[in-house]
Amino acid sequence: MGILGIGAASVSRRFGWLDPFVVLLLLTLVAAAVFPPQGELGSVLAAAGGIAVAVQFFISGLRLSTSAAVQGFKAWRLHLVIAAASFVFFPLMGLGVAAASSWYLTHELVAGLLFLTMLPTAVQTAITFTGIGRGNTAAAVCAASISNLLGIVVTPLLVALALGSYSGMNLASAVKIVLQIVLPFVLGQLLNRRLGGWAARHALPLKIVDRGAILLVVYAAFGAAVANGLWQKLPPAQLAVTAGICALMLAVALTVTSLASRKMGFARADSTAIMFCGSEKSLATGLPLSAILFHGPLAGVVILPVIMYHAMQLVVCAAIARRVARRRAPDPGTSAVREAAEVS
Repeated sequence: MGILGIGAASVSRRFGWLDPFVVLLLLTLVAAAVFPPQGELGSVLAAAGGIAVAVQFFISGLRLSTSAAVQGFKAWRLHLVIAAASFVFFPLMGLGVAAASSWYLTHELVAGLLFLTMLPTAVQTAITFTGIGRGNTAAAVCAASISNLLGIVVTPLLVALALGSYSGMNLASAVKIVLQIVLPFVLGQLLNRRLGGWAARHALPLKIVDRGAILLVVYAAFGAAVANGLWQKLPPAQLAVTAGICALMLAVALTVTSLASRKMGFARADSTAIMFCGSEKSLATGLPLSAILFHGPLAGVVILPVIMYHAMQLVVCAAIARRVARRRAPDPGTSAVREAAEVS
């Protein structure tokens, strides 16, 4: 046991930046590329993916504290800035990126980049990095909750407006959104008061189910794209360019949210919350939504920029949070709120 403990500690110190879920995502992509689901299996996985999406949003609703979001409205200026960053600044940046890159990238990758910019903020990572950076963690909890509540409605609307022809948004898609996303999420919220404590005590099993649902959606969508000749349509050079664009957007978002919050006169702790909540994008919301908003091989390509950005924000934001923490005194409430974030 001691040897295993030493080994685990050593690995953690050496590869602390490497998130295990990102590794699982990459392995899932590899599995889908090498063993794509064929024929009837593909249909079964697509149906299972729909159920997985409903389960994932039910769990999200069960764990997300609406009361925290409501109580946090007193810091309305901070939440308004974060919401504007997520649903105004980012989509505008996405439109600019789409216009600049559409001559080279495939329509599917351009759609994926645009879709990425329309997602709400990540919940767990934004709160965790705000805590590590000794920022206003209470505000981050509220802002992330509000952003994801808004994202259930705002993201599909933005996709319909900007990507209507590519997304295949129609009445059937709207019904799917209601049945697989809105209703499960609302049901989870209604049960939050009664089962919220149970969800907190069983955070690990729920997290495994939640992430398992995401991996199933990724395998089904990307596998379908591979089975339909993805590699013949998508040169590796375009993937490299897409990764570069994701890195550029992350750098711009971090810079703009940090500078803008300071210019607006926010305290340092609030500025840290704005920077992380305003620049991060939710993989947990984006991947299930993509399975409903996009159809056929397109869904398998659209998720690639989302996965790329998620991996980059983990590495970059972790480094920034540690650097910021070294320059600031600790926040007494940080530890407690960070622990609460682990179940978000």
